[in-house]
Amino acid sequence: MDFGLSEEQRDIQALSRRILGDLSTPAKLATYDNWAGERFDRELWAKLAEAGLLGVGAPEDAGGMGFGFMEAGLLAEECGRRIAAVPLVSHLAGGILPLVKFGTAEQRARLLSGAVSGELLLTAALEEGPAGDASAPATIAVADGDGYRLSGTRFAVPYGAQAERVLLGARSGDGVIAVWLDPRAAGVRLDQLHDTAYEPQCTLTMDQVMVAAADVLAGPEAGAAVLAEVARHLTAAICMHQVGVTDTLMRMTASYTSERKQFGVPVATFQAVGHRAANCFIDVECLRLTAYEACSLLAEGRLAAVEVDIAKVWAGDTGHRVSYAAQHLHGGAGVDRGNALWRYCQWARHNEMTLGSSAQTLARLGRRCASGEALVS
Repeated sequence: MDFGLSEEQRDIQALSRRILGDLSTPAKLATYDNWAGERFDRELWAKLAEAGLLGVGAPEDAGGMGFGFMEAGLLAEECGRRIAAVPLVSHLAGGILPLVKFGTAEQRARLLSGAVSGELLLTAALEEGPAGDASAPATIAVADGDGYRLSGTRFAVPYGAQAERVLLGARSGDGVIAVWLDPRAAGVRLDQLHDTAYEPQCTLTMDQVMVAAADVLAGPEAGAAVLAEVARHLTAAICMHQVGVTDTLMRMTASYTSERKQFGVPVATFQAVGHRAANCFIDVECLRLTAYEACSLLAEGRLAAVEVDIAKVWAGDTGHRVSYAAQHLHGGAGVDRGNALWRYCQWARHNEMTLGSSAQTLARLGRRCASGEALVS
């Protein structure tokens, strides 16, 4: 059995790496530091759309490439490799893929072509607080005619103020619904957040916001399952982004320690440095294997809840350990903003915090192992 990437997948990697490498430069990224400007590179976004990459998971009749989630994950990895200032993860995993899989024909006709072309931005708002469960939201939905009125709060919504629609869930009297919320609708308040990675985020507060029936993605009988699946895909996509971030950190560190000399020899020849760098390599490769496995299973339509949790633990812990090791092996030089290393360390920790507690995820995995659930997927 061939476990390598297909020719088409390698082509997607090469194309995205070339575009991101040309346009997502340290000089351009520096223009967003300290919230000096909106961290949304619209020129790069347009180039990705022009190359068809925003539609990597969309059907060809909607202008997409006709691939699936594995290819979207590879694109997320390359985005992490350049820590590009684009909402790729939230747009693809939290917007286009749910729209393709669960959207009505009318929703796909109305939203999909614009999302693929990059003219219309989609995102997902699944965070309601620490340890929240996307499939059991606290937001309240009250039926009003054919639609619903929503009240509640969502935290750390990526690109919420820039999006055309925000995917979120709400609890109704007979179950959980998933809807496409218009962030400019009456009753919506968006409060900008200043996060440490400068990503545009906001707190989204809803007060009796009307959502028409046409914007309901899943009704009360299916909403919880849809939201849980979207959450797994978003988690796996962030893990793939973390692969790109930490792999670049590791390579930057290997290059630096090979060139930096002490006592007339490269510090990479010191045993302690070599062991620390080797541990980084092991961490990154374990993250890569677990993230690739989770994405490939999700692409096949498998539940993959256990595999996604395993990748999530590796993504958080690898980001933590590799960012610390990179700083130490650079002799602390990475904290200097003249060195690109600090920005990768910043994003490694940002992804770690976004994914949440590894200890909590390990506890959940332990319960699954004890019940026998972890033996099947």
